Formats: sequence, structure tokens, C-alpha cells
Amino acid sequence: MTGIADPTRPFWLGLPYWLVGAILILALFGAFQVYYWVGRKLGEKLYDSRVGARVGRERIAKIEHVVERWGALAVYGCFWVPMLRHTLPWVAGALRVSYPWYVVASALGCLTWAPIWWFGIAALVWGWLELAARSPVTAGVVAVLAVAAAFWLVVRRRRKRRAAASESALVS
Repeated sequence: MTGIADPTRPFWLGLPYWLVGAILILALFGAFQVYYWVGRKLGEKLYDSRVGARVGRERIAKIEHVVERWGALAVYGCFWVPMLRHTLPWVAGALRVSYPWYVVASALGCLTWAPIWWFGIAALVWGWLELAARSPVTAGVVAVLAVAAAFWLVVRRRRKRRAAASESALVS
């Protein structure tokens, strides 16, 4: 076993590792184009939709400010920020960011962000599987620690939000 899959051997559905990665990059690029055109087509209606209500008008206003200030560069940057990755593209469409620049920025984002995740996550999974083959107990401890760390981060974030909400309620 190695830390990462052999790029030339069949990996998933008989396809080599590199081709699966390329397909995933293209799928992400396609999804970003759909996000943009949905935002462009629906415009203001998006803000009243279920997704818009869930994200919240205040967050959308912050995202709009980022898009207005940075334009297509914000599209590239959104790949590196978890919540922006799924909201900024449709806001860019609603704000009618230049589509040619949007395509360039989203292509560059897909070409830089996706391989890091593809190889990084694959390396983590293969590394954990190798650890599990050598020492199942250690792999179990690592998995429990990872779940505990994720749980701790979620609880910490929720507490910060509640504290900020109660603080803003006191100010109002």
C-alpha cells in the first residue's frame, strides 16, 4: 500500500486516477457555470428563494460587497472560503459580473483548488487505510480524535454565534 493511488492504474469505475480527477475538475467548473446562470436568470428572485432565505439577506449583502469590490477576482478567491464557494457564484450572476472574466476566474479556481483537495483528501484516505492495515487500534483512535475535533469546532462556532447574537440583542 502507498500513501496515494497510482495515477496510471484503474482507480474508480476502471478509470485511471488522473482521469477521475480531471472529470471532477470539469464537473466543478460546470457547476460554477450553472450557479452563475441561475443567479443571472433569477436575479432578485434568488434573495426571496429558500436558498436566499437560508443564507440570509445580511450575508448576501456582505457577499455582494465582496463581488462589487473585487469582481471576478472574488470568484477565484471564493474557492478557498468554504461558505463563499457555494453562494458567491450565483450572487456574481445576479450582479452581472462580466461572464468572460467569470469563466477565467472560475477555471483558474477549479484548476488550482480542486487538485489540492483531490490529492489531499485521497492522500488522507489512503494514509488512514494504510494506518488501519498496520494498526487498526491506532486508526480507530485517529478516527475518534478527528470526529471529536470536528465536533469541538462545531460546538465552539455555535457558541461564538450565540454570544454574538445575544451581544447584538443587548445593544439593540
